[in-house]
Amino acid sequence: MKKLRRIILDPKIMGGKPCIRGMRVTVGMIMGLLSSGSTTEDILKAYPYLEQEDIQEALEYAAWRTSEYEVELHSA
Repeated sequence: MKKLRRIILDPKIMGGKPCIRGMRVTVGMIMGLLSSGSTTEDILKAYPYLEQEDIQEALEYAAWRTSEYEVELHSA
């Protein structure tokens, strides 16, 4: 995973959820909008302080997170 420059995780902002550039716009919100049919252009129009790169990095972050999985550890 490349270093993300726009996704911030800070416990003081939105309870530590991944946010866009430290704003109160979460990656989850962006994913929810996209999955409900909004286009990138729709989102940028509704949230003019966001940039195309913000949405692209939110997609990259979400894709990376879904590739993770947990492995159960067994004690001896």
